[in-house]
Amino acid sequence: MSIVIVLCCIALLILLITHFKINAFLAFLVISILAGLLLGIDVSKITTSVQKGIGDMLGSLVVIIVSGAMLGKLVAESGAAQQIAAGMMKIFGEKYIQWALMVTGFVIGIPLFYNVGFVLVVPLIFSVAYRYNLPVVYIGLPMLASLSVTHGFLPPHPSPTALVAQFHADMGTTLLYGIIIGIPTVILAGPIFSKTLKNIKAPIPKTFQSSALPEDQLPGLGNSVISSLLPVLFLALTTLTTPRLTEGVLKKIMSFLGDPAIVMLLALAIATYTLGVKMGTSLKKIMDIYSDAVKDIAMLLLIMSGAGALKQVLIDSGVSNEIANLLGSFDAHPLVLGWALACLIRVCVGSATVAGLTAAGIVAPLLDRPGVDPNLMVLAVGAGSLMFSHVNDAGFWLFKEYFNLSIKDTIRSWSLMETIVAIAGLIGVMALHYLL
Repeated sequence: MSIVIVLCCIALLILLITHFKINAFLAFLVISILAGLLLGIDVSKITTSVQKGIGDMLGSLVVIIVSGAMLGKLVAESGAAQQIAAGMMKIFGEKYIQWALMVTGFVIGIPLFYNVGFVLVVPLIFSVAYRYNLPVVYIGLPMLASLSVTHGFLPPHPSPTALVAQFHADMGTTLLYGIIIGIPTVILAGPIFSKTLKNIKAPIPKTFQSSALPEDQLPGLGNSVISSLLPVLFLALTTLTTPRLTEGVLKKIMSFLGDPAIVMLLALAIATYTLGVKMGTSLKKIMDIYSDAVKDIAMLLLIMSGAGALKQVLIDSGVSNEIANLLGSFDAHPLVLGWALACLIRVCVGSATVAGLTAAGIVAPLLDRPGVDPNLMVLAVGAGSLMFSHVNDAGFWLFKEYFNLSIKDTIRSWSLMETIVAIAGLIGVMALHYLL
């Protein structure tokens, strides 16, 4: 009976968000309280569970996500992203223009949140398509595939960061696995798949022509790339070196420096100088940029906290163990189950973040089964959360309207690209599972 209640609550959550257009944070709170009542948690303890779930989720994520948003905003506002794009274009040349855009999207997609990255790269896509007289969808999809993969697979993006916390995974290891899986996924969903889209015609709107900064105001290419990738470099360094150190002061220092929150703060501090103060930007203006970045992600943090509340209610009610036993009865690998559940919720809800976090609260007990790597579960759920974006996803309409496409062509290009990302991601996860 408890499992039926949970399924009904999840269905009601989906209905509130999709049909009644209720704010996702409020929907999570309502469903968390309702689930607590129906699952028999003492009335006096339901709010305690909700508050603990919110606190646990935000306590482990706020520093990482907020500082990540600040870094991404600074990369965009300083012109570092523009410099990286220009540098990649010079390196790859006209013949490999798609690959240049794909690599650029991957590099700047690591620090930039998806919506910010999308709006930032679209003018570049249009300008390149206009300059070389190439189909804009054919040119642009590899870059957007890169943004999608970094959004779903790689910390410090909100969803994978939250999944790392929920599954008690290691952020550095997850990041390394995510890059290993993400690169072939982007190649398949980007340059290879886009070859089938050359005949899609999309006019280039003048509205979105790039308003680039003058070259003499841009940071250097090396500075731009290194500053943007500082979190990746720090996490990779500490993840690879710390396990090889013997117990002692040095290992303690490296463990401290490898904490994701410390990594993000150090990266932000260095970038504040290299992309801000060094380039002549006043500290006041830099802090204004950071304030704007926090506004951009405030609702995202609230949605995550709501997902944390629902997860805690499921744990405190004891139904998590029942769900684990039920899922365990299916003849499928736990990583595949996590992926499939995230896919189902994604198609129903539309939001990749909501899909990932909701699935995580349900499949978390499966991590107790032997042979289930929590780092790979993060990536499996993250890949599933990107499955088949369609009319209930804001990203679908963002792509359709910017590229001025029909619903049919948007599904043929955008929706299928996201589907390829989800399926290729699962294949990569299972390949790593059997190889490790």
